[in-house]
Amino acid sequence: MTYKTPYVIAEAGCNHKGDMEIAKEMIKVAAVFCQADAIKFQKRCNRELLTEEQYNAPHPNPVNSYGNTYGEHREYLEFTVEQHAQLKKWCEEMGITYSTSVWDLTSAKEIASLEPEFIKIPSACNNHYEMLNWLCDNYKGEIQVSLGMTTHKEEQDLIGLFVNKGRNKDLTIFSCTSGYPVPFENICLLEITRLIEKYGNIVKNIGFSGHHLGISVDDAAYVLGANVIERHYTLDRTWKGTDHAASLEPDGIRKLKRNLVQIKKALAEKSEEILPIEQVQRDKLKYRKH
Repeated sequence: MTYKTPYVIAEAGCNHKGDMEIAKEMIKVAAVFCQADAIKFQKRCNRELLTEEQYNAPHPNPVNSYGNTYGEHREYLEFTVEQHAQLKKWCEEMGITYSTSVWDLTSAKEIASLEPEFIKIPSACNNHYEMLNWLCDNYKGEIQVSLGMTTHKEEQDLIGLFVNKGRNKDLTIFSCTSGYPVPFENICLLEITRLIEKYGNIVKNIGFSGHHLGISVDDAAYVLGANVIERHYTLDRTWKGTDHAASLEPDGIRKLKRNLVQIKKALAEKSEEILPIEQVQRDKLKYRKH
């Protein structure tokens, strides 16, 4: 197997708590300290995404809510498209790629107008064909899609759309189990092997989007062939919100990127039977019959 250069996405999501200064700090830390390749936020048009009943219902876990209703909670965490333009500008200044997950057509159009290098479709929306069709027809960058809570038939239909649109070489698909956090027995890393065997020659990249604890699984995912690794990222796992507990703090992202770079260097066959570094030891230590 030829291993591609690992690409690490720090998924900030809404872990900025609706605060632009926290988001700016997350960008700076991800770029400078963690050496991540990209940082990704989220964009929702909540009135489009939620029914009136869902919008006005209480948050299912009130201790994590930033509003009196679920709709108010979601609005509190939202940034405007103008604020996303500022996030993108900060990313460019810090030397890290900006991106966003979009959850609805309005958000897809708004973020596409900023022309990021890639846009992400979360697992929850990978059957939103109106949005997918619009992006294939109107957005020229890479499109990334997570395959959590998705049947094989839905997966085939999704990739078939990109093939029919001639956009499959702009598509990255992620092996993913939707849960927060996901126990190890539900991660199912060999899904990566299945996706590579079925779609590896069709799409641009096979990735892994994890919601588990620690970083050992991500190292294994890369060895299995997933070169794009996405992990939720927060400055403090104890902060209020549902995603923080399943996120990596800065040192976790830093170690993940460090590990993957080291693994990439190590994943090679010997270029010669006795390497130069070994020859020195061979001359000194190898048994010789006298």
